[in-house]
Amino acid sequence: MKYSRLPLLGIVLAGLLLCACDGADPDPAQYGANPTLPKPHRGILPNMTIAEPIPWGDQIPTVPRGFSVSAIASDLKIPRQTLVLPNGDILVAEGRGGNAPTLKPKDVIAGPIKAKGTTRVKGGNRLTLLRDAEGDGTYELKTVFAENLNAPYGLALVNNYLYVANQDALVRFAYSDGQTQADGPPTKVADLPSEINHHWTKALAASEDGRFLYVGIGSNSNITERGMVAEANRAMVWEINAETGAHRPYATGLRNPTALTIQPGTGTLWAVVNERDEIGPNLVPDYLTSVQEGGFYGWPYSYWGKNVDDRVRPQNPQKVAAALTPDYALGSHVAALGVDFSDASMGPEFTDGVFVGEHGSWNRKDPVGYKVIFVPFSNGRPSGQPIDFVTGFRDDNGKTRGRPVGVTVDPKGALIVADDLANVIWRVVRQ
Repeated sequence: MKYSRLPLLGIVLAGLLLCACDGADPDPAQYGANPTLPKPHRGILPNMTIAEPIPWGDQIPTVPRGFSVSAIASDLKIPRQTLVLPNGDILVAEGRGGNAPTLKPKDVIAGPIKAKGTTRVKGGNRLTLLRDAEGDGTYELKTVFAENLNAPYGLALVNNYLYVANQDALVRFAYSDGQTQADGPPTKVADLPSEINHHWTKALAASEDGRFLYVGIGSNSNITERGMVAEANRAMVWEINAETGAHRPYATGLRNPTALTIQPGTGTLWAVVNERDEIGPNLVPDYLTSVQEGGFYGWPYSYWGKNVDDRVRPQNPQKVAAALTPDYALGSHVAALGVDFSDASMGPEFTDGVFVGEHGSWNRKDPVGYKVIFVPFSNGRPSGQPIDFVTGFRDDNGKTRGRPVGVTVDPKGALIVADDLANVIWRVVRQ
């Protein structure tokens, strides 16, 4: 398979993927189950808006009335995803960053970050544990649980084992309640594709019974410009036996499934997926979808169901005919990197639905994303327009204070948000 445009274009642009950028809203018609899709628009290069990162200063994110937000940990090293443990401790996967500058807080006063200046922060390649011993919302303990990992991202706890999806392998640690440090190096469960790693993040979720682990593996390109050999075992979700490490493709044609979660009560796997670039600012929608076993979701041959991408050669009409349409469009280039189902602890208006962390666009003139949204559900499916839940990551001058990644609902009544630009963990609670 060959790419019909400049063969190195996707490679050249890859280094810009994590740059601080955008933040307004696209046309509301681009959201939901039946988005309005414009015609593809192909230029030599997409519009790129690289915004200057700035400290939070006296500012904090904006949350809905009746909620408050505070920084519970700062001075981290590229926090990406979090996991709330049974005793309330929070594990933070500090992984790999891009080439963009990141903010390094100098001190924290009463929650808000009082940072001065910016610097480049190297990824931690570790897990950090946060503990609120008194249950008052102040996390007094911040300690390294495990280190010397390889770009850790996805996290899951199953039957006293802590599973970590590094960029090259699924590994696990033995874990006992209240433990603050791993007993030793992890045990490998299964190797994961890591050659080239255009998309290095490996999302992770565990089945309700703990038998299987699901790993999201992104493509090695935009639309196969490196050829199909580079795409072996990619752009899909793997199902891995938690005990043996045996694995198989669970669903395919998902360009970059960046976060996975299990719907409580149904056991259904859901994902947020980052779609392809370079055919216009309003194509292709990133999306939220249930993930069907054996399902094919279009990449690279088509997008949003059966909309053919005519840049791909050779075409494959049979695959296009089999392509499933995702459940819910999030808007193009919002870069959704986090997802978790809510529960009653978040209050009646936010009980039924999912929170989605949108890292923000890099390749459109008018910025999108840079916020956490809530997608309401009805009868087990997305229903209605998304609701802004955590905003304020960009200031009025178009500069970027933070970029949300992982979102995790704490059953005690809080939303935990990882911010990998400010290197902060935010906690949103009902007042």
